[in-house]
Amino acid sequence: MPIGVPKVPYQLPEDEEASWMDLYNRLYQQRFLFLGQEVDGEISNQLVGLMVYLSLEDKSIDLFLFINSPGGGVMSGMGIFDIMAVVEAEVQTVCLGLAASMASLILAKGEITKRLAFPHARVMIHQPAASLFEGPAGEGGLEADEILVMRKSMTNIYVQLTGKPFWQIHTDMEWDCFMSADEAQTHGIVDMVGD
Repeated sequence: MPIGVPKVPYQLPEDEEASWMDLYNRLYQQRFLFLGQEVDGEISNQLVGLMVYLSLEDKSIDLFLFINSPGGGVMSGMGIFDIMAVVEAEVQTVCLGLAASMASLILAKGEITKRLAFPHARVMIHQPAASLFEGPAGEGGLEADEILVMRKSMTNIYVQLTGKPFWQIHTDMEWDCFMSADEAQTHGIVDMVGD
């Protein structure tokens, strides 16, 4: 059984024979991007670079961001979130599997009317989590203050993207709030459920 990323044939019009390239590079050429892991600095930088490059290449064609992620780092996720607002190409978001935590915020940031979840997808929102802080005693309070700032910011973002009142989003974020695709649509995180 082959190990690694599958190779697929790709032929340019001027080529006599197809060459082989890895599946993800071929899909990137079709403007299909994937967030299929925990959000960290590496995947954030890769997606940001791809979105900028593809938008510069042709800003009139939408990008498609497929999400199946448990979430991850807030600051790394905010890098993806912010670049989605900056690139001129519209970013359609598609949840398949799971969009939890930071991944749900990225899902909600897709172009309004172009955010989709497949029928068996799950979406989860919650408040940002603190690391188990180990450092000088005074710095623990600084981390707690920063988490409160991030929580307020994230709550305001969900309010803006979903149209739900602040109190409702704030309450939903108290604990892990899991939603089906239909519930995510009702909540305003996605615009439609795929069939």
